[in-house]
Amino acid sequence: MKRLIPALVATLLVSGGAYAQSINIGPGGISVDPRTPHQRAVDRDIRREDRMRERDSWERRREIERRREWERRRAYRDDRRGERCRTVTTTEETRRGLVKRTTRVCD
Repeated sequence: MKRLIPALVATLLVSGGAYAQSINIGPGGISVDPRTPHQRAVDRDIRREDRMRERDSWERRREIERRREWERRRAYRDDRRGERCRTVTTTEETRRGLVKRTTRVCD
């Protein structure tokens, strides 16, 4: 057995030397990755973009839930006071650009 594994590795290196870019020897056996370094880099970039997209969607959902919770608490607080309040956002154009002002209006 001690001679079998090195013999297998040597055989793989000799037979597929021009094709094998990466050889992994582990508890599951021997695996050969025939992709070029460029192809592996492209796959790595794709996986990274997928993870970023997934993380962004998770953060977006968390922000929406946080906003809903805030709105729910504010509505509860306003109902307890007996006031009917709403938020009014006005946009004005100034010399420096658009300015948004948010005010709370209670009826």
